Amino acid sequence: MDRLKTESTKIRASRAFLKKGTCSRTFFFVLNREFGHLKDDEERAVDPLAGGILQQGYQCGMLWGAALGLGAESFRRSENLEESVALTILSTQHVMESFQNRTNTIDCEEITKTDFSNGWSFAKYMLSGKFTSCFRLAGKWGPEVVEAAHEGLNMLPDNNEKPAISCSSELVKKMGGTDEEAAMVAGFAGGLGLSGDGCGALAAALWMNNLKEHIRKTGKSAPYKPDRNIFLDAFYKETDFEIECSSICKRKFESIDEHTEYVRNGGCMQLIEVLASIK
Repeated sequence: MDRLKTESTKIRASRAFLKKGTCSRTFFFVLNREFGHLKDDEERAVDPLAGGILQQGYQCGMLWGAALGLGAESFRRSENLEESVALTILSTQHVMESFQNRTNTIDCEEITKTDFSNGWSFAKYMLSGKFTSCFRLAGKWGPEVVEAAHEGLNMLPDNNEKPAISCSSELVKKMGGTDEEAAMVAGFAGGLGLSGDGCGALAAALWMNNLKEHIRKTGKSAPYKPDRNIFLDAFYKETDFEIECSSICKRKFESIDEHTEYVRNGGCMQLIEVLASIK
């Protein structure tokens, strides 16, 4: 990326962060704008993933938002869910590597040193000026995520014997989502890019519910109430208070094929059914 575009992208990402209000919405917007297709409702729907899934401190909201942008562009290029799933997962992994190189971690709590579920800790984050560290990170990573997104979306998936499946996409389809919406969350698979971290199906359910039940009905995003969230409550009950994919599945997926076979053979289907059935 040339110097002029780099500086322009830094400014765009920083301004978007101030205007959009959450890191998750910011990077969905940044990639959508880069590829020339804005999706205002879908972008606002990702607000609950800021702070690492309902402010729980898991994967940084910048990554959830970027993954949605990658899924949207992947689907636009193929208009076929089966074809876009593998590419979305691969490009999400590539973007996560870029983020890891920048921050040395993918988790919000490690970056911010803040427990957002604790009111006092959150107040200190705002009053101490720690917020500016996220603002600066948005500017620094902005050009890098754009470059990594282009590189990732040009990667060619291996010639898998069977079409790739994403647990998150299966969840969104069961919630009545379109193929495009299912493609958007495909990169959440296996704890976001098969990382084994915070559950991608939970993240997809929160995004899809916010899109359907709040934004398209009221025009407003779901309120931030992690301690009274019916999806999180049902999720914890089903998983015995585990939230990391690797703990729930008792394994970490080393490849898209491994994850595909796991889901195809019924892995996590009970959890998917539970989340999809919530009204």
